[in-house]
Amino acid sequence: MSNIQVEKIDATTFKVQVIGKSATTHMVSIKPDYAEKLAGGKLDHDGLASLIEKSFKFLLQREPNTSILRSFDLSVIAHYFPEYEKVIGKRLRQ
Repeated sequence: MSNIQVEKIDATTFKVQVIGKSATTHMVSIKPDYAEKLAGGKLDHDGLASLIEKSFKFLLQREPNTSILRSFDLSVIAHYFPEYEKVIGKRLRQ
């Protein structure tokens, strides 16, 4: 299992380091309205880091960290994995 470290850069940007067989660094942005949509309106600023971490766990279940884009907006995940929004919404409510 990979180790995921999330660092807040600003209100909408996070640096994510994934340490597994290979270490990778990713810059991820998220629009506040998209975060609210995923969380059903129940997400504070600390919750954004949790959302990013859970999103990376979702991705790592489907592909190696070396295949994850190095820079992207979180909404892009749903373009590659249509089930993302439904799955992540459930994980956030747990």
